[in-house]
Amino acid sequence: MTYALANVDGRAALVADDHWYDLEAVSLGELGSDPMAALADPDRLAALTAELGDREPSGQLDAVQLGPPVPRPRNVYAIGLNYQAHADEGGMEVPANPLVFTKFPSCLVGPTADVELRSDAVDYEGELVVVIGRSGKDIEPADAWDHVVGLMVGQDVSDRAVQFAASPPHFDLGKSFDTFGPIGPVMVSPESVDRDHLRIVTEVNGEVRQDETTDQMIFDVPTLVSYLSRVTTLATGDLIFTGTPDGIGITQGKVLADGDVITTRIDGIGTLTNRCVRATDHQVC
Repeated sequence: MTYALANVDGRAALVADDHWYDLEAVSLGELGSDPMAALADPDRLAALTAELGDREPSGQLDAVQLGPPVPRPRNVYAIGLNYQAHADEGGMEVPANPLVFTKFPSCLVGPTADVELRSDAVDYEGELVVVIGRSGKDIEPADAWDHVVGLMVGQDVSDRAVQFAASPPHFDLGKSFDTFGPIGPVMVSPESVDRDHLRIVTEVNGEVRQDETTDQMIFDVPTLVSYLSRVTTLATGDLIFTGTPDGIGITQGKVLADGDVITTRIDGIGTLTNRCVRATDHQVC
């Protein structure tokens, strides 16, 4: 069961061989244009994908500007310190349970959107993003992948000045500035990739800063899905940013600056390319 779902000008689209196919058109109106609604029917997405060879594409993928594949999630969860080496580089103790915070859904943008910097302490964090399909409560780890409709590349951009302006830190606030959540470029089905061993690479201006595989996570995807579902019912479209590997900028003295280009890729899923633009400064009290 494989598929790749994109957001083309706000419309749901299937992707195959560098082409995009308007979902409402290829489904003959059975499925609508809203990318959020498409998440509820992965079996139909897979069936339609299998038929795309007989359909006329709507256009070339490189000729359109993509939006976030999941544009309006109810909740966006994120996990801190989920790689041992990342915890080590920050001098932080690995938590006994997942360290969970939230990113405001309003921070989400598409795979080529600009990232607005509002201080001299903005950092990058390349991550695998999980998309919940079938809703659930008290999900067992063995059943967790049945509740995942897709995977995406994500950047958990972080303003460290705001994040650490208070004690305990403002993880949610410092990571939720507008434009601080690039995701995409498409959402792929978990079955279409080696979901337990995905390579995450983050480059800034062509320099590799992060390079790790997801099998090094302290808490894997099934554990995270199960853990969150013990607290709150996970809903269709909810996102989980699963944590970043080591190599962040703040520990190297290499924070983001105006004009920097962040390139984040995960094998089998795709690449985000986000240019940094200095906006009005945010003053930390």
